[in-house]
Amino acid sequence: QLTMSLNSSTLFNEENSQGPKRNTECLESLELQTPSSFQDNPLQQLQLASQEVLEKAKKSGRSKCPRCSSSRMFYCYTCFVPVETVPTKEIPTVKLPLKIDIIKHPNETDGKSTAVHAKLLAPDDVTIYKYPCIPEYEERRHEIALIFPGPNSVSVKDIAFHLQKYTKKGVYDNDDDCSREPLLKQAKIEPKEEKNLNECISSDRSEGTRLKKIIFIDSTWNQTNKIITDERLQGLLQIELKTRKTCFWRHQKGKPDTYLSTIEAIYYFLVDYHQEILKENYKGQYDNLLFFFSFMYTLIKNAKYCAGKE
Repeated sequence: QLTMSLNSSTLFNEENSQGPKRNTECLESLELQTPSSFQDNPLQQLQLASQEVLEKAKKSGRSKCPRCSSSRMFYCYTCFVPVETVPTKEIPTVKLPLKIDIIKHPNETDGKSTAVHAKLLAPDDVTIYKYPCIPEYEERRHEIALIFPGPNSVSVKDIAFHLQKYTKKGVYDNDDDCSREPLLKQAKIEPKEEKNLNECISSDRSEGTRLKKIIFIDSTWNQTNKIITDERLQGLLQIELKTRKTCFWRHQKGKPDTYLSTIEAIYYFLVDYHQEILKENYKGQYDNLLFFFSFMYTLIKNAKYCAGKE
């Protein structure tokens, strides 16, 4: 079976009797072709930063992680940093419109997970937790949603409507600047201060349906049950991405092609969020979240082609 692992210094194992020489020649010829030469590549239209740094790293082979000194390809999946041959300054940074928590199953293989891509490319907005060490979300249900398919999940465009239900029930964040206590019970305040307080409360009510954090589960589909049934995630609004198809090379057999890898789910959610909730034209603002994913996709696609698997 053809395999591709970033934990190895080789791109693939070859069963073909012609051996690795044929693979090398094939890959070299493929590198001369343009992305448009490949069929069925849904990622080729992405507006990505230059991947030349990854091309160079691929040719030089594995390198050390600057933190733990482990030998890795492209990045260290345990320290969430690029390796020495991939300068951080040459890796794009993506600013996200909201915060993202990724809950990783303890048995999920680090080297196979795409969750680290999000942390590498949007370090200020992404936090990765290893289950069962996860935050308490109950007090912030009015501004948090969980990406997970299910009978009660809703589409991205319906987020505001459903989050509003939590606000109407009086679920508020105790850490907010504005007091939630009714004005009649407030101590006497000056007119100017009262105006500011009213504006703050009014603003909060109008923005009560604004999503501030989204949660993703990073695990195989067979492992998700333990996490999704955790009491700390109960009662959260669930969102399902029903219209996108995965390109992930490790897609699990028997599962719908709408079941996405973690980085795909994050990317496609943000594109839909940008258009459906922010009501803005999408101009590739989050495309670089697939910076590593698209590069690996092409590598593996080419390797399979050279091995005669496609």
